[in-house]
Amino acid sequence: MLPYLLAALIGAIVALAAYIIIRKIILKGQKDEIIAKAEIEAEGIKNEKIHQAKEKFLQLKSEHEQYINDKNSQIKDAENRIKQREISMNQQNADLQRKQRDLENTKNNLKAQEEALSHKAEEYDKLRAEANKQLETIAGMSATEAKNVLVENMKAEARTEAQAYINDTMDEARLNATKEAKRIVITTIQRTATETAIENAVTTFPIENDEIKGRIIGREGRNIRALEAATGVEIVVDDTPDAILLSAFDPVRREVARLALHQLVQDGRIHPARIEEVVTKVQKQLEDEILETGKRTCIDLGIHGLNLELVKLIGRMKYRSSYGQNLLQHSREVANICATMASELGLNAKLAKRAGLLHDIGKVSDEDPELPHALLGMKLAEQYKEKQEVCNAIGAHHEETEMTSIISPIVMIGDAISGARPGARREVIESYIKRLKGMEDLAAAYPGVTKSYAIQAGRELRVIVGAEEVSDDQAARLSADIAQKIQEEMTYPGQVKITVIRETRSVAYAK
Repeated sequence: MLPYLLAALIGAIVALAAYIIIRKIILKGQKDEIIAKAEIEAEGIKNEKIHQAKEKFLQLKSEHEQYINDKNSQIKDAENRIKQREISMNQQNADLQRKQRDLENTKNNLKAQEEALSHKAEEYDKLRAEANKQLETIAGMSATEAKNVLVENMKAEARTEAQAYINDTMDEARLNATKEAKRIVITTIQRTATETAIENAVTTFPIENDEIKGRIIGREGRNIRALEAATGVEIVVDDTPDAILLSAFDPVRREVARLALHQLVQDGRIHPARIEEVVTKVQKQLEDEILETGKRTCIDLGIHGLNLELVKLIGRMKYRSSYGQNLLQHSREVANICATMASELGLNAKLAKRAGLLHDIGKVSDEDPELPHALLGMKLAEQYKEKQEVCNAIGAHHEETEMTSIISPIVMIGDAISGARPGARREVIESYIKRLKGMEDLAAAYPGVTKSYAIQAGRELRVIVGAEEVSDDQAARLSADIAQKIQEEMTYPGQVKITVIRETRSVAYAK
């Protein structure tokens, strides 16, 4: 049995060995085939890369050759420019050398001419000395003595002729100056169109019927009293049909009262609280209108760059009068007169017009009332950075400060022309307004006084005091004190009634 097992084992070993030998042969054939394919693919890739490298090399070579050609071209251009510059410099050098040679020749010629002139001058001096000796021998005096005599004679003759010329010139200048001054003034007046200024202290407010008049008066006159207290205007309700009179010396107050009445009548609600509300609103609207008036005036006159506060003061001039002459119209008139005169004299017309417009701003300012209006106006102009010529013209137009600018006398003359023309001013109105203003200021100086209004042409002074600061007894004493002070310090016709109003209000809100 053992032999069979050995034979089987040997057969198995032989079969395994045969299988291994056959598998190696098969694997070797596949390996050779794979290697052959790989070598073929590698050869293809190698050829492709070599082809790409050649193309890249040719491209780089072409670009490099193009770069070299460009650089060579640039170098050639630079060399050409250098050669041209060298040629130009050589030419300039040749020109410079030629000019230098010409200059040397000119110097030599001038030197020769100078020597010739010097020689001729010496000969001339010799001949003149010989001629002077001969003249001295003939005249019997030396050249110095003859020269002194001639000089003295010429001096006397020149002095006489100069004096005669000066006298003729002075006479002609006086005659021409007088004529020219008259011509400028007459031309200025003729070229300035003006209106006769008529200001009054009464404004008429039209109404449609007596029913509206009764509503304005209110129950027991409470509405009309509230309106008078809020505006400081006396409201006269008489038998004049379809009209109510608003009386006050201050045009601003009359305008506030007129506009407030107009709004109240249109609205239909007329009672004390509504009256105060409307008056406050109208006062704000009037302030806006004053600013707009100032701006429009500056635009009309071609004046620019004014400070806003000065523009407001110009707008306030519309509601101020000077001797019955509307202050804004007067200032516009003075501005145009000054511009015309400055143009005739060849001066700065715009600067003169600016000074003419601003010359009376001190009259509408509430600052420092004790200071004359010309000096106050100059102070305001300096405060708001106006030019020195304008400030001096404002302060000097009544000769209250020294004139340092040529514009100053022009403004003074323009102011005089505007105020002196026929129908321009009424002295009575101005003194009347000053008296009423002084009366109000006197009362307002007392402690506790909130408002003071002079009404009925100055025959009554209404003083409104704060209920928290002044008691009923103090109010009675206050009226007596004001009456005594008016008697001592003021001049007035007839008698003045002083009414002190103390009103207590209690206000609550239902929420």
